[in-house]
Amino acid sequence: MRADRVFAYGAAAGLLGDRLLGDSRHGHPVAVFGRAAGAVERVLWRDHRGWGALHTAVCAGGAVGLGAVAARAVRSSPAASVALTAAATWAVVGGTSLGREARAVARALEAGDLAGARARLPHLCGRDPQALDADQIARAVVESVAENTSDAVVGALVWGAAAGVPGLLGFRAVNTLDAMVGHRSPRHRRYGWASARLDDLAGWPGARLTAVLAAVAGDDPRGALRAWRADAGAHPSPNAGPVEAAFAGALGVRLGGTLSYAGRVEHRPVLGGAAGRAVTVPDIDRAVRLSARVGLLALGVCAAGRLLASGRRS
Repeated sequence: MRADRVFAYGAAAGLLGDRLLGDSRHGHPVAVFGRAAGAVERVLWRDHRGWGALHTAVCAGGAVGLGAVAARAVRSSPAASVALTAAATWAVVGGTSLGREARAVARALEAGDLAGARARLPHLCGRDPQALDADQIARAVVESVAENTSDAVVGALVWGAAAGVPGLLGFRAVNTLDAMVGHRSPRHRRYGWASARLDDLAGWPGARLTAVLAAVAGDDPRGALRAWRADAGAHPSPNAGPVEAAFAGALGVRLGGTLSYAGRVEHRPVLGGAAGRAVTVPDIDRAVRLSARVGLLALGVCAAGRLLASGRRS
């Protein structure tokens, strides 16, 4: 079986597995990788960019190498290759868990349980929940759904289409390292620099595809493209900006504004402000449904792209 078909069948099976099973509660591969990366950090940490770059190379390179060895071991068996791709896809995507967590916050808000919503929000993002009211929590959830649609679904599929199982595992490793050490805390400002920059590079194609597909699958394609063009460049993240702006326009809401992270206040540009309204609790479910549509479209686009690329080479 050709490699393009292995990816198409395996990625489809992996996404189906994610839809049916979600993330496992115990011993998930990403959690195992996180513990290993934490152990490497304890050995290598210095307040220096070079040591941080070594940490990134060891952890991300190890994930890519593991994927390459596994793919090579099963390449003579089409069934085993499809199964490995399916398992890797299931391990690295997180669309179902993203939707579950977002809807759990929405249910708490609908019930008037602000304390419960605040307790659940850290499962989705790093905001300071105690500084947020109900509408601000809803906005934070929609922003997290948008960004993680790219990070937890589309970006992985893009790299899987480009590089198979090593691409799937490598992308997730880079994204996880960024979440662990890529933030600007005193400990990681220098040490996490390489992880943050590599995540920006790895996430670039998936973020643009996510923004395009959000426009295609959303309620207001023109609004999504308009918000992307007008607002994305002002966002501090080169990848979250296009995705969040496109979701804002597609949903007809305003995202961005004043945010609080562990006591640090940030004033970010408003996305979708030209025509958007304030986010309300029902918009969380709308964002989750848009995210699911984007994930399915991304599977089709990535599988088709892999098939077309293989056709040109043959």
